[in-house]
Amino acid sequence: MDIVLKFIFFSPYYLCLKYSHKVFHSYFFLSVFYIISDFEDKNQLLIYWSHGIGKLQVVNKIIQLSIIFALVQIFFSTIIVPFTQDKSRSFIRNSNLDFFPNLIKPKKFIDTVKGLTIFIEKKNDSSSYDNILLKDESNKNNTQIIIAKKGKILLRDNKKILILNNGEIIRITNNKKTTSFNFKTTQFDLEKYSSKTTKTPKIQEIATINLLKCFNFLINTDNSNTIIKNLKCNSGFLKNIYQELYKRIYLPIYIVLLSLISSLVLLKSKNTQGYFLFKIKIFLTGVFFIIISDILLNFTGRKITTDLIYIMIPILSFFLIYQILIFKLRIKQ
Repeated sequence: MDIVLKFIFFSPYYLCLKYSHKVFHSYFFLSVFYIISDFEDKNQLLIYWSHGIGKLQVVNKIIQLSIIFALVQIFFSTIIVPFTQDKSRSFIRNSNLDFFPNLIKPKKFIDTVKGLTIFIEKKNDSSSYDNILLKDESNKNNTQIIIAKKGKILLRDNKKILILNNGEIIRITNNKKTTSFNFKTTQFDLEKYSSKTTKTPKIQEIATINLLKCFNFLINTDNSNTIIKNLKCNSGFLKNIYQELYKRIYLPIYIVLLSLISSLVLLKSKNTQGYFLFKIKIFLTGVFFIIISDILLNFTGRKITTDLIYIMIPILSFFLIYQILIFKLRIKQ
């Protein structure tokens, strides 16, 4: 069926792993809504009706495809997305300043590194600089300011060293006492500085299996603290784990509901009075459920009873809308 091919053609968003679930669901709903409306406006649906293909058959086919897409999204959100996010950030988490030369920009204050602010006037190559200013705040007792005319980053004994030439070191204590001295050449050890990027993986980067283990541990044991694969699993983390699991595993079910809402366009022909207003109502209904899915996500993880209600909302809405659609189609027949 052409409608199936177009349906697949207009759903390339599965390649866009960086998109949030809101954009994901919005794109899906708009795609299905546009395709069905476009077929109706161009009278292409008449081909199916004239060949004995009923509207309910088309709706069921769209629902079947949406279930496949929902399963694909679950696969992405539970396995692919956490894995790729963790890998992309692990290069920064596991390094100190190997990436540092690429971050330095001339005539800009760089505070990417915790406790250290750097300003350079000119960058000659990947590791050579002119007119350098360093502000070292790693020591709690004093602040050190270094001014140098030349500087170069070298690797010695697998350590990053900043060689500074022709400059001055100024130390300011907490008591506002200042000392200074000039130097011809000095070394500045960069190894003790780390990126401001958090070393602990964010919940979006944690593997789903580890979240499930932590969730199971917190639910079934009296102990409220343990470590599972670098994940600090404690009772204060339970709500965040529940929301993340809800987003990854259950939220894709809204794809099936949104596909059904889009299919309601089939209830009226473009030649029917009030068709345009009818499409607007369907569109707003889909937008309403997209917003509701995001709102309910923020309220999950508080009480079991309310969580069960939130889980049942898309399921009950689906069966209610599906029964209404069947009833309307039978009346027309």
